[in-house]
Amino acid sequence: MSQFIAFLRAINVGGHTVKMDELRRLFGTHGFLNVETFIASGNVVFDTEVENTQILEKNIEKLLQEALGYEVATFIRTAAELHDIAEYRPFRQTDLDAAKALNIAFLTGMPNGSAQQKLMALKTDIDDFHIHNREVYWLCRKKQSESTFSNAILEKTFGMPSTLRGINTINRIVKKYFSS
Repeated sequence: MSQFIAFLRAINVGGHTVKMDELRRLFGTHGFLNVETFIASGNVVFDTEVENTQILEKNIEKLLQEALGYEVATFIRTAAELHDIAEYRPFRQTDLDAAKALNIAFLTGMPNGSAQQKLMALKTDIDDFHIHNREVYWLCRKKQSESTFSNAILEKTFGMPSTLRGINTINRIVKKYFSS
């Protein structure tokens, strides 16, 4: 039995509202164990015997599509992966200290070289990016409302779905669920 976290994209947008107790119930009725949600933004921690994260992503996407009636892109990470994501430092500490936000975009796969170049072309005085594995680290030096960058732009640039979480959320999840 292994523990995973599902990061769900846009679970509560566009007039849709899914209560976290309903989300836990849905996961529980489909064989996932010890299901917990972390804040109401689509972070679901669970245990399962299935080890293949791609299969888990597809199964959860199908479950949510059938239960909710709309598509919910799903990004699965293991406890070890999430711990590594939280610990990874793609920017200098002085840049991190001066920034207003550090966000992590979760992807379904590694973007190709052309897509990576397109993302790096979007760097500005406000925004900086770093790609590592299936994540994009987005350093925002000013308020995010002052940035022209968004998850929609990232998805268009890469041609694949993504979902963003702030580093503080990631650190809190790791501390609560994945610290030894």
